[in-house]
Amino acid sequence: MKKHNIIKVVLVTMLIFMLLTWILPAAYYSGEYVDQGRMQMGLFDLFNYPLTALSYFGYIALFIILVGGFYGILYKIPAYRIFLDKIVETMRGSEKIVLSAFVIINAFIVSICGFQFGLALFIPFIVSIILLMGYDKMVAAFVTVGSICAGLIGTTYASSNISILTTSFSLNYDYEIGIRFVILAVSIVLVIFNMLMYIKKNEAEIKIEKKTIKKAEESVEKVEKVEATVEKKKVTSNKTTAKKTTSKGSKNSGKSTVSKSKKKNNNKAALKDENIIVVKETMVKNDEFVPHPVNIEKTTLPITIIFGLMYILFILAFIPWGQSGFGVKLFENATKAFQKLRIFGFPLFAKLFGTINSFGNWTITDMFLPMALVIALLMIIYRVKFDEAFDGFKKGVRVALTPASIVLLVYSILVLVTYHPFQLTIYKFILGWSKGFNVATTAIVAIFAGLFNSDATYSFQSIAPYYVSVVNDIKTYATSGIIFQSMYGLTMFIAPTSLVLMGVLSYLGISYRSWLKNIWKLLVELFAILFIIFIILAL
Repeated sequence: MKKHNIIKVVLVTMLIFMLLTWILPAAYYSGEYVDQGRMQMGLFDLFNYPLTALSYFGYIALFIILVGGFYGILYKIPAYRIFLDKIVETMRGSEKIVLSAFVIINAFIVSICGFQFGLALFIPFIVSIILLMGYDKMVAAFVTVGSICAGLIGTTYASSNISILTTSFSLNYDYEIGIRFVILAVSIVLVIFNMLMYIKKNEAEIKIEKKTIKKAEESVEKVEKVEATVEKKKVTSNKTTAKKTTSKGSKNSGKSTVSKSKKKNNNKAALKDENIIVVKETMVKNDEFVPHPVNIEKTTLPITIIFGLMYILFILAFIPWGQSGFGVKLFENATKAFQKLRIFGFPLFAKLFGTINSFGNWTITDMFLPMALVIALLMIIYRVKFDEAFDGFKKGVRVALTPASIVLLVYSILVLVTYHPFQLTIYKFILGWSKGFNVATTAIVAIFAGLFNSDATYSFQSIAPYYVSVVNDIKTYATSGIIFQSMYGLTMFIAPTSLVLMGVLSYLGISYRSWLKNIWKLLVELFAILFIIFIILAL
């Protein structure tokens, strides 16, 4: 199975890193380079580190599971499928513009807000739209992974992703902001260009895919109608047969009539079953990503408004409004005032809501309550029974378990390289190739830092303090910061330790090899253009 391919890739990566702990000495930097000798990882640690990862990063895996349950319940609401169909119908003829818009919007959100993990809440929605448009899963991967990585390459105001760089290099949060926006724009353009080239190359297959989906959905509707008609005829036939048998009192005649009736019904049932099998075979590949079509009329105004408000809420909540961003204190002051509100001398809202982070300081866990309120509100509006919603939740959770497990495995690798820091030995070796600042060596160590550390904060923390001790020219620090953040984002396109990449590929059922086959040209183009920009900045 292609989904299991991703698990194999992550496990093999973990074993390779485990082997490196036996080969390379560990080291850390604390005012000076400290060689710790070899700190070998044992077999028991293969099972202990996932538990450690669960204790530190389990909330992200839980978030992914809850997102799965969230959409599992949405799939039980017919208005959600109608909502998706209306969007697709509205965008008919402008599909490529819509795909490009998805890339641009997501990339800017990640670049400004650092919302790469939070976007997991909207990835199933985006994937459903793309598949309903008739595009394949690789296009969905281009849009989701490509946009997020483009945003990481061109990080601008997302202080949560670059705070270690700004601190280590003594830079303002908006250092070289113009250049960083240029890098963001270039990354977005290249992602869109390569996505469109992929679509053009596979245009014939995509057209067949569109026709297949349309025919399959029409067949589903026809089968449902046939089932209803056959059931009615079956009931009528049984009643008629019973009356004839009673009135005639003929045993043989009754047998003959029943026999003929059964034969006809069996033929219809066989035909009906055959149709159902064909439809299921056609639709099963998209069953996890697209709700089944519905034939009933439901208003989509509530779900449109609620979905839109939820999207706006989360974007506003993750924009860095405070001191580490735009310096806006409005939301911080408003949150404090809200918590201090008293009713008859009692701080009702502070007690009722507990700890509330102001907009600009939200984390993944702050999204849990709004998600629960949104789904509860939709259940009330569309009268979804609790048992039905719970069944949908369970199905959605099953879909999300694999991506969540892979995310935990990737974080286990992060625990591995943190407890056995052999990576600094590699950084020291590479930086020793030249004296002082060098574009090539800086880019290479940045790539390795991204490969070893899935999280941006850990990636920059593993190299930046030591890098400053080796490169003393502070005039080059702004360029170094740009190189580190851009190479980290580029590495997330391809690294088997990329949380976004591995999670999305496992969710879509795309093999790692297939992804590399379709993405390598984009990587070469990005690396070449980024390297030219780095050289120009270094001159």
